[in-house]
Amino acid sequence: MDIARFKRRSEYEWEIEARGAMRVPGVIYATEPLLRDMDDKVWEQVVNVAALPGIVKASYAMPDAHWGYGFPIGGVAAFDPDAGGIVSAGGVGFDISCGVRSLHTGLSAQALLAAQKRLADRLYQRIPAGLGSTGAIRLGPKEMDDMLSGGARWAVKRGYGEAADLERVEEGGQMAHAKPGNVSERAKQRQRDEMGTLGSGNHYLEAQKVARVFDAAIAQAFGLREGDVLLTIHCGSRGLGHQIGTEFLKRMAIAAAQHGIALPDRELACAPINSPVGEEYLGAMRAAINCALANRQILTHLAREVFAEVLPAARLELFYDVSHNTCKLEEHLVDGQRRRLYVHRKGATRAFGPGHPDVPAPLRAAGQPVLIGGSMGTASYILAGAETGEARSFGSACHGAGRAMSRHQALRQWQGRQVVDELAARGILIRSPSSRGVAEEAPGAYKDVSAVVDAADAAGLARKVARLEPLVCIKG
Repeated sequence: MDIARFKRRSEYEWEIEARGAMRVPGVIYATEPLLRDMDDKVWEQVVNVAALPGIVKASYAMPDAHWGYGFPIGGVAAFDPDAGGIVSAGGVGFDISCGVRSLHTGLSAQALLAAQKRLADRLYQRIPAGLGSTGAIRLGPKEMDDMLSGGARWAVKRGYGEAADLERVEEGGQMAHAKPGNVSERAKQRQRDEMGTLGSGNHYLEAQKVARVFDAAIAQAFGLREGDVLLTIHCGSRGLGHQIGTEFLKRMAIAAAQHGIALPDRELACAPINSPVGEEYLGAMRAAINCALANRQILTHLAREVFAEVLPAARLELFYDVSHNTCKLEEHLVDGQRRRLYVHRKGATRAFGPGHPDVPAPLRAAGQPVLIGGSMGTASYILAGAETGEARSFGSACHGAGRAMSRHQALRQWQGRQVVDELAARGILIRSPSSRGVAEEAPGAYKDVSAVVDAADAAGLARKVARLEPLVCIKG
């Protein structure tokens, strides 16, 4: 990307000045090398989002931003419903509430390594993964609606986990105002057999060691020590979320025309928040958030059963669960006034700072945990929301490394067996049903996650706390 197209606000903040149809500026947080490596399409998409009705302050992109559908992945934008603000399915993404859940295991890396191969094999046998994967749970119509209303709370009531888990999940494990009736029968049918499954793509279940602590005080508040093992789950709302996104994008294209909204890109199909289509989408999207929360809760239960069998000394206690790909109604300070805004985060993580009431009480003084996933053989990171994040990005941060090449490009460069063998030589055991999927998700297909995290830290979006390195990875 040509940096001459930007006004440089600081070493890590780049502005696209408002012009033409743009209602607000665009802002990308990145180092100069990260910005130069971004596709020109990111610039175009940030500009297009800035032209949507009711947008507030700026159209933002995080340091891991790359080309997405309509909105860039790593895009953040807030809309005011009282100023004609819109909601866009493309601004949330197809895998609604894709997110990361991390659990303390109480184990040291040394203890896990003693049973590493057996643990990898048993997790792979127990955790359904891969394209079209199905689990042992079959939901009838009533249970489907109960799940879509209840989220992780529904799962805990069904025996998948503990009540204490809910204290460490966004929204207490249950997204309010979900409307299962707004979810199509086709979407529900796609999800009927997929609860408790990882799916494919960049989803995974990974045992990781805390390799380095950067902020000792926050790490202590988070219960993190070097040499500890965490279990991390990355997945979302599976076929249900994808179906909701597909269906509402078609409806929103019609609604935008009916409401006189000029779309700079047809992929930015949207509807006014206070319109029938907008309200119906929000109800369905919230149901999909609950689906993802329930799914990660069930996977937690399955993982606990495996650890109880293989490493009975383990105690899997939930550290935190945070979603990407959401639109949430939040209060934010804009020009000195508190405003209720619908904040779209697509491939971006909510990152509220210290003292925020939505952060669980035991973690509140340190700030919200921000869980940054790596890609199979690369590091992951734990960050904490920063006090400056509210003013910079509506309390948002990056969510991962971001792809550096397409899946087709990755397939031309790597073979799955090669990737598995190379990682095994480094002490990282990969288990996956798809050699093709492993090649598509090869570590080299992604940006340098450490560079992305360093940029987020330096830009004041979130504070770097700990680096995690993989030991076992079950890959979708």
